[in-house]
Parts: sequence; C-alpha cells; structure tokens
Amino acid sequence: MIVLGLILLLIGWLAGISILYYIGGILLVVGVVLLVLGSIGRPVAGRKVWF
Repeated sequence: MIVLGLILLLIGWLAGISILYYIGGILLVVGVVLLVLGSIGRPVAGRKVWF
C-alpha cells in the first residue's frame, strides 16, 4: 500500500492530476499507519500481520 501510494503520488504530481495526488497521499498515510501498528505487534481488525 505504501508503494502504491508513492506511485500514485508521483504520477499525480508529475501529470498535474490532483485526484491521484490526494489518493496517493491517503494510501501512503494508511500504509504507514498499518506498518507501524503491525510492527509493534498490535492486531488491526483482528489480524496481526497484513500482507
């Protein structure tokens, strides 16, 4: 999710498409939050590991 967020963020920024820019930013933030919660061992929505 982090990689997809970065890709969409870059495409949106380079192409000037603001909706891709915002969606990429949101996906990036959600991916980082899930990564942090998973790394401290806290289950998210009943799952300990997100692949």
